[in-house]
Amino acid sequence: MKKFTLLSLMAIAMFSLQSCEVIGDIFKTGMWFGVIAVVAVIGLIVWLFGRAKK
Repeated sequence: MKKFTLLSLMAIAMFSLQSCEVIGDIFKTGMWFGVIAVVAVIGLIVWLFGRAKK
């Protein structure tokens, strides 16, 4: 019975740690998407102001 409990706790710990890693990767991806979106919006604004002056 002790072996089963120990193995169950180890399995739960492994799944929990993997899910934290996945969440961390999702946040990293979201951060890069946000950076690219901000750069694109700033570029669009600069382009529109440049076009309006002509």
